[in-house]
Amino acid sequence: MNPPVEKDLFSFACHVAQEAAQLTLNWFQKVDLQIDIKADGTEVTDADLSAEEFIRTAIGKECPEDTVVGEEDSTTTGTSSRRWIIDPIDGTASFVRGVPLYSSLLAMFDEYGPAIGLIHLPALGQSLLAGRGLGAINNGKPARISSIKSIPESCISSSSFDQPWWPDKPLRSILNSGAKTRTWGDGYGYFLVGTGRIEAMIDPSLYTYDIAPMLTVIPECGGTITTWDGGEILEDKKGWVATNGQIHEELLTMLSS
Repeated sequence: MNPPVEKDLFSFACHVAQEAAQLTLNWFQKVDLQIDIKADGTEVTDADLSAEEFIRTAIGKECPEDTVVGEEDSTTTGTSSRRWIIDPIDGTASFVRGVPLYSSLLAMFDEYGPAIGLIHLPALGQSLLAGRGLGAINNGKPARISSIKSIPESCISSSSFDQPWWPDKPLRSILNSGAKTRTWGDGYGYFLVGTGRIEAMIDPSLYTYDIAPMLTVIPECGGTITTWDGGEILEDKKGWVATNGQIHEELLTMLSS
């Protein structure tokens, strides 16, 4: 078993991530919000850029030898084994439309793998904070996954069920499974799995900064998270599935169809 993450480092990460998440509220639902379009066609705002810069600056002062990877700026390569991964606003499409379901994400990996995973939902006043070996906390209380064991009794979410993002056969398998399906997407969907509100969150393709925190969050909540093929390697544009563990293998079979 890998050792728990250092408590002081976890506390530092929680504080920095919360401050950055709160910073985004300065731009939320503002009528004069400036929206730019990145090369990949996704939206970006001053809130994204400012929140990421805040976290980068804090890590640079506290952990200057660590590598920092972010969605909005180039990678800063360090000499230590630690790697921080920042998604300042996950669900920018929600953020720019004034929908409060966006999140602010921060993860840290060390020589043992996933070590810290933080989900903040600043517009909802909610957070899910997990450290390896320390458990997971939802607004000051222990977070746990649901105990439902049957797919027809489950609620399954995805950031979108649109094609061609979803392959046809897996999509039909999920939609015909008898489960309730919803599009509570992006980081919010993984938050719902970790806090026991739903049983599974599935995305066919994600960037590393979208999913990195969940590799600590979901296990520390008692759940299971893998790629669609059952792996655990963090790579861009992999499909991921997070569950309460009870329905995980059955879902993997559906997704491999």
